[in-house]
Amino acid sequence: MLKLIVLGLGAILVAWIGIGLAIEAAFAPKTLRGEMVSIGDRRLRLVCEGPESGPLVWLEAGAFGFSADFADLQAALAREGFRTCAYDRAGLGFSDPGPLPRDSAAIVTDLERLMIEAGVTQPAILVGHSMGGQHVRLFAVRHPERVAGVVLVDAATPEAVQIPLVRRFVDTFGHLSQAVAGLTSIGLAKPLFFLGDRIGLSGPAVREKQAAFVSGRHARNAANEAAHWLGSAAMTREAGQLNPAWPVAVVTAGESARISDSAWAAARLAPVEASVAGSYAAVPEAGHATILSHRHNGEIVAAVKRVAAAL
Repeated sequence: MLKLIVLGLGAILVAWIGIGLAIEAAFAPKTLRGEMVSIGDRRLRLVCEGPESGPLVWLEAGAFGFSADFADLQAALAREGFRTCAYDRAGLGFSDPGPLPRDSAAIVTDLERLMIEAGVTQPAILVGHSMGGQHVRLFAVRHPERVAGVVLVDAATPEAVQIPLVRRFVDTFGHLSQAVAGLTSIGLAKPLFFLGDRIGLSGPAVREKQAAFVSGRHARNAANEAAHWLGSAAMTREAGQLNPAWPVAVVTAGESARISDSAWAAARLAPVEASVAGSYAAVPEAGHATILSHRHNGEIVAAVKRVAAAL
């Protein structure tokens, strides 16, 4: 009886994964937006939109995110005359994997090489979402010549992880990410393909998000980034603060941080208060992911315009 149960469960598992592989083969994108840029030993995917002569906005995704996260925002900023660039970090989305560990130091090094190889010379308004805010901070401090201003979208700050509750969340998130990566790597997520877009995107980026959601490679590399979140935060704090002369805008999802006296709210507002041209806006109806969608990204566009106007 036990043998029959095991065989039955095995057959169900094989069928489950098989169905998922068939869905992925049918609906995964056959062509990709953007281009693959060589940074020497490997290639990173880069997606740039908008007029060549427009002010440059560089977009950094959060944990488990990549260039597709910003497709709606890029379209909105292009309509306002901005040139935007988003990319897939090493091993995420459709970029080649990079050497481990995938901490902020490795990410910032890759970003500098990508900008050089892509011929990006003008200072950019750096936009960081979620954990991407931490990478933006380290990049800005290490490469101030490439920074025009900063926009942080529901972003983590390296100081925030010193709050015990936030630190426990980050530690738990890192462990859960490893478990998700393991399950995804053996194909168990494949039939969940259509659940991959939690932002609410439009156009071809939807299929890109869905394909990445069931990709074992994407999950493993994203989990490695998450596992090094605390170490990356420490190195970013040690590197220093944003230049107070840079215009900085913070946009948060949900209830306004200004009506809270919590340490988490203070950490999120600190970059605004430190800047000579700081601004803050909240999007009460948006969630952490949906704030990037065409339905809710208006305040992000407005924040980019405020930063550009302050230059």
